[in-house]
Amino acid sequence: MSLVDEEGNQDESLESKTLSAEDQVKDHSTGTRVVAGQIFLESGKSDSQSENEGNFHSQEEEKENSLEELNSLEMSNLLNKDLEEAEIQSPVLTAIGGSADGEPCHFPFLFMEKEYAECTADGREDGRLWCATTYDYKKDQKWGFCESEEQSNKRRQMQEAEDVYQIGMKILNESSKKAQKKVAYQYLLKAADMNHTKAMEKVSYALLFGDYLKQNIQSSKELFEKLTEEGSPKGQMALGFLYASGLGVNSSQAKALVYYTFGALGGNLIALMILGYRYWAGIGVLQSCESALTHYRLVANHVASDISLTGGTVVQRIRLADEVENPGMASGMLEEDLIQYYQFLAEKGDVQAQVGLGQLHLHGGRGVEQNHQRAFEYFNQAANAGNSHAMAFLGKMYSEGSDVVPQSNETALQYFKKAADMGNPVGQSGLGMAYLYGRGVPVNYELALKYFQKAAEQGWVDGQLQLGSMYYNGIGVKKDYKQALKYFNLASQGGHILAFYNLAQMHATGTGVMRSCHTAVELFKNVCERGRWSERLMTAYNSYKDGDSNSAVVQYLLLAEQGYEVAQSNAAFILDQKEASIVGENETYPRALLHWNRAASQGYTVARIKLGDYHFYGFGTDVDYETAFIHYRLASEQQHSAQAMFNLGYMHEKGLGIKQDIHLAKRFYDMAAEASPDAQVPVFLALCKLGVIYSLQYIREINIREVFSHIDMDQLLGPEWDLYLMTIIALLLGTIIAYRQRQHQAIPRPAGLRPAVPQQEPPPEHQAPQ
Repeated sequence: MSLVDEEGNQDESLESKTLSAEDQVKDHSTGTRVVAGQIFLESGKSDSQSENEGNFHSQEEEKENSLEELNSLEMSNLLNKDLEEAEIQSPVLTAIGGSADGEPCHFPFLFMEKEYAECTADGREDGRLWCATTYDYKKDQKWGFCESEEQSNKRRQMQEAEDVYQIGMKILNESSKKAQKKVAYQYLLKAADMNHTKAMEKVSYALLFGDYLKQNIQSSKELFEKLTEEGSPKGQMALGFLYASGLGVNSSQAKALVYYTFGALGGNLIALMILGYRYWAGIGVLQSCESALTHYRLVANHVASDISLTGGTVVQRIRLADEVENPGMASGMLEEDLIQYYQFLAEKGDVQAQVGLGQLHLHGGRGVEQNHQRAFEYFNQAANAGNSHAMAFLGKMYSEGSDVVPQSNETALQYFKKAADMGNPVGQSGLGMAYLYGRGVPVNYELALKYFQKAAEQGWVDGQLQLGSMYYNGIGVKKDYKQALKYFNLASQGGHILAFYNLAQMHATGTGVMRSCHTAVELFKNVCERGRWSERLMTAYNSYKDGDSNSAVVQYLLLAEQGYEVAQSNAAFILDQKEASIVGENETYPRALLHWNRAASQGYTVARIKLGDYHFYGFGTDVDYETAFIHYRLASEQQHSAQAMFNLGYMHEKGLGIKQDIHLAKRFYDMAAEASPDAQVPVFLALCKLGVIYSLQYIREINIREVFSHIDMDQLLGPEWDLYLMTIIALLLGTIIAYRQRQHQAIPRPAGLRPAVPQQEPPPEHQAPQ
């Protein structure tokens, strides 16, 4: 698996490893056997482990289900073909030209006192492959070429391309500087021009996203078409993406589905994930939970097998719309100044800062690059100061091993014991793992169970996960699916990927719970979205922040095809803002509407409100107040959105898409004010306006002259009401006259104008000293 470079580019996100047909059968038929990352298929396993493995629930039934699911993917024919080809023996090579033209090559043959089991270029300056047709070449001088001159030239050209490709990959993987990576891609570009398949795959994706090469959708499309003709699953998947998103080609969901299917049959994980989402959401295909389960499970098996003890990298999900609406809201990213502050504290000996920075660098995320070297240094400093958490994490690093920390069960055990003795749950969990697998100590299930229970009681997710696994497999305890489900649920609340994976397996097979395809698919989808390709989310975000909206939108569109709701909403946001020039102006709103719709179907409130806005104003669709009203009502009822409630109040007030009803309008305005403090001011203004409108409407509806004609003043105020009224008027008039007279008396008469007398200066002798 390729390394992730500094700018966030990674091969695994796009050029994911592919599954052979046999791998797909193996992974799928034994899917439920991978529980909590415990591998029971290692050589040298104990008999008790083999028995526990054998007791794993209903393997035969699982295999039958797997085969049925694979038939739904039309893979059985492919498998049969592979098996038939495997049975056919490789054809016998026949010598071309030389002294034994047409005779079969003899393997092994002896040349220059060395035996050769295959064709060789030794002894020839032109590098052309040859073979002997008898055992002893020196004795018989019988030989011929293994390839024609044309084949020889082509082979040498491919070898040259391979050498150029390897140079480019070496620079790419070893360098962290952007300038060096651009140089690496120049080598890859040269190799691609020489028809090197892997180089073409890397260059085509670089051109698609603008990674170290200038973005060029048309050039990438031509390379993808060439790769597809050669049968590359990665090329097939990418071409399907272009047709699905309408980039460089006319959009065609039918063609997209065909290419995605070929890519999935070739074992491309991203293609499998895209098809899983399409079957789950019913996009271009009939909605099918079972088909979605089949595809997602294949991908989830590989994601789960790739998860290490440290849990893998952290996935950052940043919503561009939320950042704009709430600029003060933390996006989960740490500011550079804050990181430097923590580094300053760590250098001054602050143990908590050291542990925190160590964890950040161990897992990566929040704007901090994964760096095991720095993580090890920070943990070492904190461990020397006696911090149990740092000791436990050092134990985890030694237990797993890496380029920085050599794998050592003995060293890991020492750190785990020190941390566990201090009551640290991470150390207890690590010690439990050591006893469970016999890493540095004899296997002891009772002690493993004891330490996992201690860690789980303190809420440590690894302890909960492993405890659930022991109950699930019946290792050291009686098999208990209910207890396993309980601990897997607890671990999933802490966000552990393998907990989601194990829960998905239980719901998919109905083990310990009622079988639920829908729940299993949602859980498997969650696992798949934690794969290494999720790091593309941060790459897209960085591209957007750097002002490259075209690169960002293409990356988000691919992730949106994979079913990432945050990518769907971010792609829709960029299109909504009309920041992507690669999309035509007339197509911007319809495409944004499509992705708002997909994000809304996954429960994103802002997307649901946006759908209402688009139908209300006619963006990308016809003005449809009734549909807008439905979307606002869904956002109001399902997500209790204050904005949706306010919009519903307005539509009731104006009678748009619904019968005009001022009372319901007031009710929705009040609900909006209760749902969010931010809505109180606009609600107050809306209610004031509503009150004025209601009053005017009431006055308009009544006849004032008719009202006064029905009033009997004699009955209301008495027979002398006119005298009372005249008296009141006279008193009011007298009061006003008296008040006016008093005002005139209070104003003083202006004095006569007199010339001002200038003040005389004192004589010099009386002046104050200067």
